[in-house]
Amino acid sequence: MASSVHSNEDLLFSVLVQLIIMITAARALNIVARRLGQPGAVGEIIAGLMLGPSLLGALAPGFSVQLFGATPAPAITIISQIGLTLLMFQIGSEFEFGHLQTPQHRKGALLIAGASVAVPLLAGLAFGWLSAEALAPGIDPTLYALFCGNAMAITALPILGRILAQFGLTDKPMGVVAIAAAAVNDVAGWVMLASISALAASRFSGLDLALQLAGIGTLLIIARLVLAPLASRLVAAFPPTGGRIDPTLMAAMLALVFGLAICTYKLGIFAIFGGFLGGLIMHRHTGFVAAWKGQVGGFVLVFFLPVFFTYTGLRTNLLGLGAGDLVWLAIILAIAILAKIIPVYGAARLSGYTPAESAVLGSLMNTRALMELIVLNIGRDLGVIPPNVFTMLVVMAVVTTIMTGPLLKYLLPRTGHITPEGVEA
Repeated sequence: MASSVHSNEDLLFSVLVQLIIMITAARALNIVARRLGQPGAVGEIIAGLMLGPSLLGALAPGFSVQLFGATPAPAITIISQIGLTLLMFQIGSEFEFGHLQTPQHRKGALLIAGASVAVPLLAGLAFGWLSAEALAPGIDPTLYALFCGNAMAITALPILGRILAQFGLTDKPMGVVAIAAAAVNDVAGWVMLASISALAASRFSGLDLALQLAGIGTLLIIARLVLAPLASRLVAAFPPTGGRIDPTLMAAMLALVFGLAICTYKLGIFAIFGGFLGGLIMHRHTGFVAAWKGQVGGFVLVFFLPVFFTYTGLRTNLLGLGAGDLVWLAIILAIAILAKIIPVYGAARLSGYTPAESAVLGSLMNTRALMELIVLNIGRDLGVIPPNVFTMLVVMAVVTTIMTGPLLKYLLPRTGHITPEGVEA
């Protein structure tokens, strides 16, 4: 018994040290990134990479293994997944479909969303098929290509929201169209990701896939006809007051989110989709959403998100890329950037926006960051993205996000927009 207690204390000690380092490093790099005009999340992603084999593991391999182990510890893995589930609940609850109500914005958003999904998806599929033999031997080329396409198509809605606030675009036509298009883009991206995950998990068994799709459909029906009305009654019975959620309602929502996460896990499409579905159920309860963001959202971003970024960083080895990999990395960057910016620019011009406004929209939709990392981790967990390709795509996610700020600083003055001072990203 004494040895068991001692072992548990050792595990607790190790996890607490890891958490202190993760949270402190993420916050420090968040501040640095914002001072450099970048979204804070960019700094947090870089902090996660620095704690992995790309920097700490290279400079002090013995200390790195002693601190984090040869692979991410189960406790850290579980914490990151719980945090991601809660974050997906928040993202789902904050989807702002109201931006699509104005006819011009609706047309522009739908055209841009379509272009920002279809062209990168096709380009990613083509890249996946052509590179499968060289980069992913032994992996099903269809699943590998599908994940490459999904990774190219995604846009990071949460980070985009921060960028729009930073540049004062939240209530401007370009910002409204961009966030609406990103919302549609992300819905399409998550549907595709869930479908690809289901396809990968079914191992191409027609019966298993049919049962899985039937289960997903049943869950969606239950969510719409049973859980949504139940949630409405709970919110009516325990309404948020003073920007705070009643503890009973909080407990019920956590049970709902984790219960849905269990359902989606059992359906083979990862627990985080349950969190996202729970967020969509609560989307129309704006008072609850605002209270949740104020009461819980900050803790999720400061505590859980750095754990996820470090979890990703521990699986990413930039130094493991050889000379040949750098050529493939350059190709990935070129495809990802051009297949987003050019079609979005064309769709924006067709929607009546000026060349400068269209270029701004293309730059905004090129932002990937967090959502990309979620997609990539799922692909790696399913075994359809090999480590080197995972690393290249992580670099792509960081580069396409970092370049958004400088592009906007160059392009926005050409639209007549003045960026406000002192707005945090």
